[in-house]
Amino acid sequence: MAAKISLTRYLVEQQREEGHIQPQLRLLIEVVARACKRISQAVNKGALGGVLGGAETENIQGEMQKKLDIIANEVLIEANEWGGHLAAMASEEMDSIYLVPNRYPQGEYLLLFDPLDGSSNIDVNVSIGTIFSVLKKPDGDRGIEENDFLQTGVNQVAAGYCVYGPQTTLVLTVGDGVVMFTLDREQGSFVLTEEHVKIPADTKEFAINMSNMRHWAPPVKRYIDECLQGKEGVRGKDFNMRWVASMVADVHRILTRGGVFMYPWDKREPDKAGKLRLMYEANPMAWLVEQAGGAATDGTQRILDVPVTKLHQRVPVFLGSKNEVDRVTSYHTEL
Repeated sequence: MAAKISLTRYLVEQQREEGHIQPQLRLLIEVVARACKRISQAVNKGALGGVLGGAETENIQGEMQKKLDIIANEVLIEANEWGGHLAAMASEEMDSIYLVPNRYPQGEYLLLFDPLDGSSNIDVNVSIGTIFSVLKKPDGDRGIEENDFLQTGVNQVAAGYCVYGPQTTLVLTVGDGVVMFTLDREQGSFVLTEEHVKIPADTKEFAINMSNMRHWAPPVKRYIDECLQGKEGVRGKDFNMRWVASMVADVHRILTRGGVFMYPWDKREPDKAGKLRLMYEANPMAWLVEQAGGAATDGTQRILDVPVTKLHQRVPVFLGSKNEVDRVTSYHTEL
């Protein structure tokens, strides 16, 4: 029986033999993984731990927070602030950046995270997750500012997510493909369960919130209409729709078996470019998808090339199986 490879061993080998990561980055990923284990425990307890329901507060996005949103955010901050591998953090749940306190050593990296993606599913026991992205801080000894985080997605040095479902699974890239680790609760460690994750270029599944159809732009309507026509239509095949309303869960399904995920601009809030956050959701997921052979665009350009102008910037998202993403993107660029 093959020996189980722990996350720690995998990262050490990436550092020592492959040279893909630096020691501080290895430590950072391990700390994030330990924080995800703590969040997983809180999620698993649910009502027994008194963590369900709303917190009666709003985040910077104007969204009502859940108790678990706040708990997950605090867990990630407390786990990462003292280790010496970070200079600052930014979270979807915080107005601005969080500087590592002066009493701790300052590291080389910047961490961004959505502490609990899919909050609307918390109370109904549907898969949710944590998304994270790592950037290098700019060179120099000056203090960290919010502008230092405003780097395009191509500058990421690590990205991943942890999905809290029937299994707790950590999905990671450091720029050398995508790997998956499953939490072994008996051992208390993440164990490598899949390497070289690849997304099929073609698919018969799409994920989108159909209730917003009347608000979509014409290219999105065209693409979905063609999918719904099935074998009798121009696509010549039947499609299935899957929609969890948790980006982590939907992207995990796509990484596992293919598909296309879409969260487009729509007319409900025409002044907003999209719903999803570029820094906390779109960039890390886009890099994971690209590393697995898929594609990710905002409808007109590669997400990883989208210029960043503010910390909580929003973008439309089309990602997954390359041929389908290319098709729906081409419908936008034909205009």
